[in-house]
Amino acid sequence: MSTNTSGKLALLGGRPVRDPGRAWPTWPIFDDTERRAVNEVLESGKWWFGERVKQFETDYAAFQDAAYCVTCSSGTAAAEICFQAMGIGPGDEVIVPPYTFVATASSVLRVGATPIFADVDESWCLSPDAVEAAITPRTKAVVPVHFAGRIADMDRLNEIAARHGLIVMEDACHSWGSKWKGKGTGALGNAGVFSFQNSKNITAAEGGAILTDGEDLAERCRAITNCGRLKGAQWYAHSLLGTNARMTEFAAAILSAQLTRLEKQTLLREQNAAILDEGLRDIEGITVQPGDPRITRRGYHLYCVRIDPDAFGCTREKFVAAAEAEGLPIGAGYGMPLYKQPVMARYAHLHDYSRDYCPVAEDLCYRSGMWFVHQLLLGAEDDMQDIVAIFKKIKAHAKELKEEG
Repeated sequence: MSTNTSGKLALLGGRPVRDPGRAWPTWPIFDDTERRAVNEVLESGKWWFGERVKQFETDYAAFQDAAYCVTCSSGTAAAEICFQAMGIGPGDEVIVPPYTFVATASSVLRVGATPIFADVDESWCLSPDAVEAAITPRTKAVVPVHFAGRIADMDRLNEIAARHGLIVMEDACHSWGSKWKGKGTGALGNAGVFSFQNSKNITAAEGGAILTDGEDLAERCRAITNCGRLKGAQWYAHSLLGTNARMTEFAAAILSAQLTRLEKQTLLREQNAAILDEGLRDIEGITVQPGDPRITRRGYHLYCVRIDPDAFGCTREKFVAAAEAEGLPIGAGYGMPLYKQPVMARYAHLHDYSRDYCPVAEDLCYRSGMWFVHQLLLGAEDDMQDIVAIFKKIKAHAKELKEEG
């Protein structure tokens, strides 16, 4: 660990806090567990639609405290399939946050429904107050995104949904291992979807899953992933409008291997995030993504902070450049709220997205939001102290960055 926090900023020619030769943990992590699992599938000749998929579904449902797991080809496919299985379609409105990956909204459009954007709050997750204000007679569902692994206020969102007769589908694609009052994400509402894409905390390069405590919903989702085949029907009998979104045995084998490490990694990320929270808490102009005592385990996919340029002393862009020069790979996150994505203009006949304005999301996008990726939280305590030292060094020299232009 370097203690070089008082010298000249590396961006301005000084020595960086972190030695350039010290690498951060890389991702994905794998070993002979994955190698053996993949080779066993290869040599078995049973590459598709077999016991490996069934076993992973059983194990992942248990890990997340859900009754049922239906795997599929991606998190995006999971959302589209889940909406279809829930009967959401043309004429329906689905409330989503604007600060998330595009698939949260595009999956709504792909089933013919209309995404309606409600702002996030200081948690970086969907604001229950904004949700309630966005409800109309056409509202059919609400999609809380557990952003960065921080769980949205599921107590209030479920209460609002129950009062208005709405479906709650969790976008849990950042929250493997996160628990709300002791229960894992994914079945805190009616259903939840997960991604196993290459950057995710458990990965097979691609893949997705739908979790629910509802047997009927699980069977509809499974039928849709499997070309519309209902349980017990003849192989070439297609009763629902389905698609081919099945997971392979290779992907399931890799995910089962990854799952053996997930709890230990989740706890380590949580432990290291606590070190950062403590170290960054008193830096003026920096606010870490807040927790909630009802979150009994937090599966960090990102470590998120907000910078107040006025209080900190320099802009976010200057901070990011300075942090990267000091050895911390940090970025500004999403460059625009979803309602400003170019694709949304194509759906003006459904809703005039050009008139939408969500102030917290816009502040995160254009002024304050920053994050770094989960694998950094798998480092040692010295690595966490380096991160804290980098923040403190930039704070001490923020005026120089501002003057530097």
